[in-house]
Amino acid sequence: MTLVVYFSATGNTANLAKKISKITNGEIYEIKPKVPYIDKDLDWWDDKCRANTEMRENLRPEILGEIDISKFDTIFLGFPIWWYKAPVIINSFLEKYDFNGKIIIPFVTSGSSSYGDTNLALLNSCKGGILKNGVRFDVNISQNELEKWVKNSLNK
Repeated sequence: MTLVVYFSATGNTANLAKKISKITNGEIYEIKPKVPYIDKDLDWWDDKCRANTEMRENLRPEILGEIDISKFDTIFLGFPIWWYKAPVIINSFLEKYDFNGKIIIPFVTSGSSSYGDTNLALLNSCKGGILKNGVRFDVNISQNELEKWVKNSLNK
């Protein structure tokens, strides 16, 4: 079974996650911070904003809720790229569960940042999971391109 997990600050990643969930007939789960992000938290021009502080200090923001991941063998993991890495709330999620033997397929959105060294920052948080190389998508990706990527990802 397939699970599509995502964190979205502005809605771009949420839209992509919903499309992937439909393509895979997978269950969908949103990673929600215990303290929701507001616009000023995401003002990357402000060195003291919440997002910059979390990334710089490698914090682990608390998340709401839980999901039983035991029934899933493949997990698509979506998030925006912040400073060429996953937001540290993704590490919070990954460190909460045992991913032993599960395939984790990252997909990301960003206005300008590349995928960079994101996998290196996530690898230690994936407890036994098989972390595949992630892909950055433009928010305007066609349905056909997305379906092709999902199919290829599931067949690797």
